[in-house]
Parts: sequence; structure tokens; C-alpha cells
Amino acid sequence: MKTKVVAAMSGGVDSSVAAFLLKEQGFEVIGLTMDLYDVHRLKCDEAGTKSCCGWKAKEDASRVAAVLGIPFYVVDLRREFEETVVGDFCREYGLGRTPNPCIRCNEHIKFRALLERAGKLGADLIATGHYARIVRGRDSGRFELRQGLDRNKDQSYFLYSLGQEQLAASVFPVGGLTKEEVRRTARKLGLTVADKPESQEICFVPDKDYAAFVAARCPGALQPGPILDMQGRVLGRHKGIIHFTVGQRKGMGIAARQPLYVLAIDAIRQAVIVGPNEERGFALAATAVPIAYIAWSVWLVVLGLALVL
Repeated sequence: MKTKVVAAMSGGVDSSVAAFLLKEQGFEVIGLTMDLYDVHRLKCDEAGTKSCCGWKAKEDASRVAAVLGIPFYVVDLRREFEETVVGDFCREYGLGRTPNPCIRCNEHIKFRALLERAGKLGADLIATGHYARIVRGRDSGRFELRQGLDRNKDQSYFLYSLGQEQLAASVFPVGGLTKEEVRRTARKLGLTVADKPESQEICFVPDKDYAAFVAARCPGALQPGPILDMQGRVLGRHKGIIHFTVGQRKGMGIAARQPLYVLAIDAIRQAVIVGPNEERGFALAATAVPIAYIAWSVWLVVLGLALVL
């Protein structure tokens, strides 16, 4: 019997060619697209063909599956995606951090929730169009995640959180190819997605306005606060820490004699700390002080309760 594999098809050229390569290698391939988030069709149109969201992705993936002659399904993972990816995205921004939802999606959705659905279809493996490779260590027997052959397109860093169980059940068919080789293969097959532009925006924020997205879901994330220098002097005010990212140079709304960068974000004080780039290490240490103070205070309270009891 042929080994059955579910090909996660995003509607892009990489996952489409991955599905084709699997079929050529003798696998029994099932095409599957994840329904993750309801993005209004007009927003997808405004974002152009680069968007991997909603109806466009499912439409393109379905057409590719028909050309390849493989069964195709759409699996509804909107609830899981909302809870583990979108919710986390908003929480992290509210804490002054800059999350990468793709990493969390890979760990919790593609290689966990989708892997479970693949098992229900009787599939042994799941495949994606990631530019990465999996090698089993000769001595350790462990599965090792390695960079894709095309270093300009390598996506292994998006997959760093995958464990042994997930890597053992995963296949990356285009990991040993270059992007141009992938497109060339798609052209030979006559796939309409052969020259489709790459999708680089976050799928659930096609207009790239992350701050507006977070603010609409978590109004409390728009608390105003001070813009401080390393000495604690107030240089200005901001409308919410979600508008800032560590390393940011522009958009601070303050004037200075030298270039200022966002060195740190203190979510406890709702403060943005700025200064010359060379002060970055000192800023990280300074913002750790309030957190350490709170942790120490909590420990003293717990210790006091223990002594009383």
C-alpha cells in the first residue's frame, strides 16, 4: 500500500509543487487547505494577489488539486487559530512585545491541529511547502531540522519550536530546491500559481495595520504613556505601546539632536524607552528591574503566609 500523506496547500506555488513532488514520488496525496480566519473579501482584494487569506487561497489550492488529480478538502480550524494564534498575538502586543504569529501557527495549528486531522484521514505524514529539511541523525536517531537548500528562502527558523513527534511526521518536499526551480516546475505543469507573488504579510491582517487590529480587539492596549530616555526624563507622550517595536527609528513624534531608537518597552509603566542605539544593552537591564522587584515582592508575601500558617 502507498504511504498516505496530507499536503497542506496554502494556494501558493511552494505548497502546490510540494504536492506534485509527493505524487511523483509515489505517495497517496490528499490536498488540504486550512480555513483559519474570516477576512472580508474586499480586504483580500485590496491586499492584492499577495494575500494568502480566505477565499483566494482556497480557490487557488482547489484548482491546483484538480490539475494534479488529487482529492481536496478544506478543514475548519478557525476556533483553534483564534485561540492560539490571534489571541496570543494581541496579548503579546499588549505586553509590549512583537510576536511572530507564523511560528506559533506552525507549532499549534499546522503541525498539531492539522496533524490530528491528517490522522483521521488515515494519513501517516503531513507535508508543507516550507524551505527547510529534516535529517535523521545517524548516531542519535533524532530528527534534526536543517536549513533549506535555498538560503535566500530558508524558513527553518519558523519551525524551530517543532518537537521530535512533529518532525517525525513531517515532510518538506521543496526544501532541497531553489525558489526558481520550484517556479519552473509549476510553469511546466501549467499551474496558475506558478508566478504568484509571495505572501509576506500576516494572513489575518492583510492591510498590515497591526496596531488598529490589536486596538479593535483589545482597547486596553491603547493606554497612553511616557516616552523616556535612559535617565528617566520624559521626552514626550505616546498613544499606546502597541505602536512601537524595539529597534524602531521613526514614528516616535519627538525631536532630538541625534538619531533615537526604541531601546525597550516597559509594559508595567506603559513606557517607551528611547536613546542612541549603543545604549540598548543598558535599557534591557533597566527594564528588568521592575519585573525582578515584583517577583521578589510576591516571594516575600508567599513566605510570610507560609510562616503564619
